Amino acid sequence: MKKLLKCLLVLLPLLFLTSCFDILDKVNVKADGSGEYSLILNASKSKTRLASISKMETINGKKVPKKAEIESKINEAARIFKSVPGISNVKTAMDFDNYIIKLSCNFKKIENINTGLEQLKAKNILGKMIPTQIYAHNPAKKSFVRNKINTFKSDYDKLSTADKEVFNNAKYTSVLQFENTVKSQSNNAYQLSPNKKAMKLEGNILDFILQKKQIQNTILFQ
Repeated sequence: MKKLLKCLLVLLPLLFLTSCFDILDKVNVKADGSGEYSLILNASKSKTRLASISKMETINGKKVPKKAEIESKINEAARIFKSVPGISNVKTAMDFDNYIIKLSCNFKKIENINTGLEQLKAKNILGKMIPTQIYAHNPAKKSFVRNKINTFKSDYDKLSTADKEVFNNAKYTSVLQFENTVKSQSNNAYQLSPNKKAMKLEGNILDFILQKKQIQNTILFQ
């Protein structure tokens, strides 16, 4: 993501002026490789603080984005996603009372999401630190892969103490749901559901940024 690690997303900088926020990405993949994708940014735990910050012009030397600016960026992201072949039914939801924002869509194959993220980066909606080649799916080989992401420790180390504090209580959760039954996985940090058709990985965002916790996983289906 291109505005430095401290913002995580240029798309929604207001949410990252507080350390208490959650990111949830969810993928639901059918047997033929098509499916649904959603990304939810939730800072409702900090809504009182954010409501106060939103009335300010700057904080810690950074410009506080206004509601109209955030809406514009989200709508631009939606327009870019809609233009990607294989992506359809793009929807956004913005709750500025509770500071919850959602982007969702359908895809013909999971690699369409990689393309969409790459185009968001090209348009400076996402910054350079957001990985884009995240997923790979091979229905013929009955495999699904969450690719390894780079460490951003050097970028993190350059941040001021105040900027580093943004990540102290920030959480990340990934949910993967499948039509097929999971036979095995390479990363047991993912919790497998009893029916073996869903898995979840969660932890502090900083642990993933510094690779204390790994995202990559190779999943094989029965």
